[in-house]
Amino acid sequence: MPGDVDTLKLMEVILTAEIFNRHPELEINDLTPACREMFASGSTPVIKRPVSVSDGVIKRSLGIPDAHIKLSDNPFVSFEEFGQRLRLTTLEPAAQWFMKQGGKNLIVKNPALAFYFERFDSSGISYQAVRSTSPPFEDTKAYLDAKISKIIAEDEKLRNALDLVIINAPEEVEQQMEDFVCTPDQVHIIHKIRHAIDHQDLLHQHRIYEVGKLLFVGPPGTGKTSLALALSRTLHMPIFEVRLSMVTSQYLGETSKNIDRIFEFAKKISPSILFIDEFDFVAKSRVTDDHGAMKRAVNSLLKNIDKVSLVKNGVLLIGATNTPQLLDEAAWRRFDEVVEFSLPDQKMREEIIEKVMFSMQCRCDFKELAAETEGFSGADLRLMIKEGLLCALMDKRQEIDRSDIDKGIMMVKNRDATRRMNWL
Repeated sequence: MPGDVDTLKLMEVILTAEIFNRHPELEINDLTPACREMFASGSTPVIKRPVSVSDGVIKRSLGIPDAHIKLSDNPFVSFEEFGQRLRLTTLEPAAQWFMKQGGKNLIVKNPALAFYFERFDSSGISYQAVRSTSPPFEDTKAYLDAKISKIIAEDEKLRNALDLVIINAPEEVEQQMEDFVCTPDQVHIIHKIRHAIDHQDLLHQHRIYEVGKLLFVGPPGTGKTSLALALSRTLHMPIFEVRLSMVTSQYLGETSKNIDRIFEFAKKISPSILFIDEFDFVAKSRVTDDHGAMKRAVNSLLKNIDKVSLVKNGVLLIGATNTPQLLDEAAWRRFDEVVEFSLPDQKMREEIIEKVMFSMQCRCDFKELAAETEGFSGADLRLMIKEGLLCALMDKRQEIDRSDIDKGIMMVKNRDATRRMNWL
């Protein structure tokens, strides 16, 4: 008979602490995110042995009060009044009890436990398989924040760069590759980048550095920013989002320095993704702005792009533009790959609709909808479906019907017509 859920959670933590203390070869990525938080030393993301489990730590992390009372009848757990620490009296019987009580569902998500239980042939548990699916500590906000704090402590001038970018750790990014319908060319380039990262040392050895500078081109709503964010999760790299128009300081003399600082920060954080949106701002500035400081800032940007490298610096550079025709040769030649984001064809529209509506109740023909939404971007299709769902909910229904979707289609078309109006 399965054990009480809270009891199993408590035993998971106590078993993890014991196994982690006994095996110095285990490290932070062998702990679950919850255990990392519990065992960390103070506010720093550092795990120092021996780790311990107390009533206070359990209550703060798991929300379970008086853990020692909850486990008072368990023969494998002792409680030390001084320090209110919970310990195992014996490991193997406690582990066997945990497995019999239904703990396997927790073991297959906990690398430290999988490491221990793998030695029991009957368990069928693979430590490597469990560890490969566990989110790495390097993907966490805690890890990124600690890294940023150290960099700023060493160079206070870089603090200004933080006000000019949006930085997200991989775990903070909601977009996932599974959410996208990619073209074959997009998939090919993503695979190429993965192989470049896996063989970074070999590329460096052969002095092949012109890898990992991508220019995303295409109309609004086709997924340029979303795919860049999804790559953060897929490649386990924090992402710096930069909008060039926002980097322009009111004190123009600072703009060039700000650009330098952003690139320097990305290199110090590496591996990282530096995503520069509105890249056509470079072209507009070069053509229309005769201010010397702005021209120097643009030249500084282009020089920094020349110097940054995925192979040498661990920085994947992605530029994005809705108007590639504005970019001159000097901007184009900085990128080794141009990735096209065109409006989806009928087959892609059908796949996008299926993905977005996967968890919804809908009585619509997706193929028919795809045929009727020519010219819609991926963002338009999501907006259409969102409006359809809201219409159904306002009518006190959870199932979307064709009339709801028709309202969504009309909304998208009206928005597009309004955008094209000449108000002058």
